[in-house]
Amino acid sequence: MTALLTKDVAAVESVEVSAAQEGTPPRRSWTPLLRLISPLVLLVLWQVLSSTGVVSDKTLASPAQVISAAAELWSDGSLQDALAVSVQRVLLGAVLGIAVAVLLGVLAGFSRIVELAIDPPIQMLRTVPFLGLIPLFIIWFGIGEQPKVFLVALGVMFPLYLNLFAGIRSIDGKLIEAAETLGLNKFQLALHVILPGALPQALTGLRMSLGVAWLALIVAEQINADAGLGYLINNARIYFRIDIVIFGLLVYAFLGLATDAIVRALEGRLLTWRKTYQGA
Repeated sequence: MTALLTKDVAAVESVEVSAAQEGTPPRRSWTPLLRLISPLVLLVLWQVLSSTGVVSDKTLASPAQVISAAAELWSDGSLQDALAVSVQRVLLGAVLGIAVAVLLGVLAGFSRIVELAIDPPIQMLRTVPFLGLIPLFIIWFGIGEQPKVFLVALGVMFPLYLNLFAGIRSIDGKLIEAAETLGLNKFQLALHVILPGALPQALTGLRMSLGVAWLALIVAEQINADAGLGYLINNARIYFRIDIVIFGLLVYAFLGLATDAIVRALEGRLLTWRKTYQGA
């Protein structure tokens, strides 16, 4: 009888494993190539429209002109210098913004009193446009690096704070009850149940935050900047170098994609335990 039950259990487990394997699509090595198709199509279309005169080079520089401008900036070292300055600003602002967002998000998420104290002013400040804060930041911090870094930090803070707070508060109450029944204290409950459960939404907030970081940098570097990608673009605007302006914007876009790819890779590492729908 025992042998029969063992065989039945083994058969059921075999069926479950097979179903799981069938339901999980194989990793497709050609997926990254598919991501390149639409940008390449747009690039070809852009070049065709420019070559045929449908789009004037005074309105939008052609891809060939943009590539030529990139080579020019690279050869004289302007691009490397601008990249170094802009990346440094984003890194400093991102580290500061992430630290503040995690601290406030965790405190507000775990404490109703802290939420009532800090959430209303954060929500009010979140609705203020970046451009509206620039004059105030210049008065407070001058026209050096500080206002630019703080502007990036502010942009990074809000999405991460909101998502981390929401992730903590969205934990199923039944999981909390089950953990307490098993004898977990408050610290263990936070470490092993609440924070891991909030991690997926927190990482989503991090992706949004790093995207906003580059947007904030664009705004910051357009005003009182003497170095960086924004300074490069602003100088190009003065001399009507549309090719350099377009190239600078493309660099911003690629940097944003690069940071997003880093967070996506981090998600893949940290969320291996979570099986989600990956699309058909």
